[in-house]
Amino acid sequence: QVQLVESGGGSVQAGDSLRLSCLGSGRTFSRYAMGWFRQAPGKEREAVAVIDWSGGTTYYAASVKGRFTISRDNAKNTVYLQMNSLKPEDTADYYCAVTRRPTYYTSRADEYDAWGQGTQVTVSS
Repeated sequence: QVQLVESGGGSVQAGDSLRLSCLGSGRTFSRYAMGWFRQAPGKEREAVAVIDWSGGTTYYAASVKGRFTISRDNAKNTVYLQMNSLKPEDTADYYCAVTRRPTYYTSRADEYDAWGQGTQVTVSS
């Protein structure tokens, strides 16, 4: 059974930084792309950042490009999201997820078949 556990969320001030972590188990994660998604109240879930299986290719939503960095440590089955210069509009529940097919790289949420429980990020002005 695939499990993803996020950590690192919290309440911060605008301009602060947070680092989210996602620890996976139950799958050979080194063969799968992984992504961070977020959902704010009343809004649809959106892809924030995606990293391919090797860590060599990444995708960022336009709203976070230059501020967020996704990385992974395959030896630790862990993916990270470093979030700098946080803004109030970054407030959301953040989820990590893993794609359903090995080596497949996409930002489409429907191509991810396992999700963490989410971690809340609140940014106040």
